[in-house]
Amino acid sequence: MRRKKPYIIGVIPARYASTRFPGKPLAEIFGKPMIQRVYENSKKSKLLNEIIIATDDKRIFDTAKKFGGKIVLTSKKHKSGTDRICEAVKNIKCDIVVNIQGDEPFINAENIDRAIAPMLNDSRVLVSTIAVKIDNTADIRNPNKVKVIFDKNNFALYFSRSIIPFERNRAQYYKHIGLYVYRKKSLLEFAKMKRTKLEIAEELEQLRILENGYKIKVVEVKEDSISVDTPSDLKKIKIHYKRRHN
Repeated sequence: MRRKKPYIIGVIPARYASTRFPGKPLAEIFGKPMIQRVYENSKKSKLLNEIIIATDDKRIFDTAKKFGGKIVLTSKKHKSGTDRICEAVKNIKCDIVVNIQGDEPFINAENIDRAIAPMLNDSRVLVSTIAVKIDNTADIRNPNKVKVIFDKNNFALYFSRSIIPFERNRAQYYKHIGLYVYRKKSLLEFAKMKRTKLEIAEELEQLRILENGYKIKVVEVKEDSISVDTPSDLKKIKIHYKRRHN
């Protein structure tokens, strides 16, 4: 008997009130708001059946409507993008949910599909994410670049803002790219869990999953995804885009 294909939804959480960059989703990048860039690049995925923007702000809602994006308004009380995603999908019939970061305007759709692949190949995988090799020494020491180490089966052992592993001997470092794929049921369960000690210490939400004894599959990708956290990052990403497209 042929197995039914899972229905996969990509959700882009977008909030206006960013501490370091208010109004970030609406920041203009070569004639388009950032949220539109994320949405359009995500639509190039071959595995996503549907993409939704989840926001708590009418300005973002109206902007998405103008460029034809599917969008839902969520509560302003959410403390994380994960909580916002849960509200957006809880009444939607789907099997797999992809958390697509709203501040990566030039996200590679192939990376999205590579992150989804373990879910299609192994029903025991509840969460998956992606990582890329770090070649820049400065990134290894940058606490804003989250590092991940994983076992021989590519399941995460730990995520940290610190340098892991310690380089007693020669080591390869991997940067975690914050794109997550969940089975819907697991996503809703994880969101209900209380914050954990290591999660609070590192301010890394994914540690809650590991601390509760669950596994996260890590897929290595070749292309990094550049995020925009501050207005200065926006200038850098514009330079990167110009170089890439001459």
